[in-house]
Amino acid sequence: MKELLGELMAGYWSPQELTVNLIIFANLFGALLLGLFVGYERSYHGRAAGMRTYGLVCMASCGLTVIVGYPAFWYGGSSLGSLAGHLPPDPTRVIQGIVTGVGFLGAGVIMKEGMNISGLTTAASIWSSSAIGILVGIGFYSAAILLTLLSAALMMWASILEKSLPSRPAVSIRMTFRPGFVPSQAVLQKVALERGYEIANGTLSIQCVGEREEWRFVAISLDRRKGVPISELSQELRHFEGVDEYGLSHARN
Repeated sequence: MKELLGELMAGYWSPQELTVNLIIFANLFGALLLGLFVGYERSYHGRAAGMRTYGLVCMASCGLTVIVGYPAFWYGGSSLGSLAGHLPPDPTRVIQGIVTGVGFLGAGVIMKEGMNISGLTTAASIWSSSAIGILVGIGFYSAAILLTLLSAALMMWASILEKSLPSRPAVSIRMTFRPGFVPSQAVLQKVALERGYEIANGTLSIQCVGEREEWRFVAISLDRRKGVPISELSQELRHFEGVDEYGLSHARN
């Protein structure tokens, strides 16, 4: 009994086993640093998911992937592994599970408020962070570093590129009319065109509570330079016939 226990301990603390553990530790530490680097950009811009979230996702994805590469050292070594009766690993199944699980985590940061959807970029970057961890776990270190740099650069500077390209900003509008007032869609479309906007097709929704109607829609600017700023739209809506309450916000995702 003592001899068997000694063999078990020797298997778990053999030089080969310790070497593999050191390699795994190094991979985990590298994945953590890359995850923190990506997460810092989100944290700097005040997003809900920051350095801790990205560091954990990236490091855990790496850990679950890297252990698949050393099946001979599972459970204290190849001899003990054969006693445990484990089957040959399939890394693709592990990666599939990671991507699916992180997808649920990303869905938790997506929020919808009226016509606006926010958190999509953060959700996508969390999913990208898991891919970085997987690359580190497999051993593609250069690809992991490149993906980290590309992900951070995309989130930091893509908005600058978007601003330099032709675009049509959108405004989400909510209008609540006085009791008994009957609004006209044709009049709204005419007023929107006069101010450099058009009502996006399929975005108009109408809700009636008692005798008050509430209209929600998205107005798209005909040209970035022609659209009236949202602050000026707010001042004009104050005096718009029949409007009792209103709300304006930039439609974003």
